[in-house]
Amino acid sequence: MKGTYLGEFEEVVLLAVAIRTGDAYGAAVVNEIEQQMGRSVNLGAVHSALNRLQEKGLVNSEMGGMTAERGGRRKRLYTVTAYGRRALEEIRQLRNQMWGAIPNTAWT
Repeated sequence: MKGTYLGEFEEVVLLAVAIRTGDAYGAAVVNEIEQQMGRSVNLGAVHSALNRLQEKGLVNSEMGGMTAERGGRRKRLYTVTAYGRRALEEIRQLRNQMWGAIPNTAWT
């Protein structure tokens, strides 16, 4: 298992996988990110991030069933692992802590 550091894009991809529970495959993750963030993303970049997340033990994947709309090809479906959930919770806690540490005078 690789280190637990997550870059911004990996964090966003991991969050999208969590949102799409049960239906998180490459194109669905792209659509979720674009919808949530109003930001265009490349499918290849998402697949690369999913591979890194899997190497780090933050997501698991399995092949879904064959579908007629995909010409009989199967989708690789991703799910967040318990380790991935803990990583997201730690990131959220750290961000909230840092936001809370900003003095009011910083905004004047």
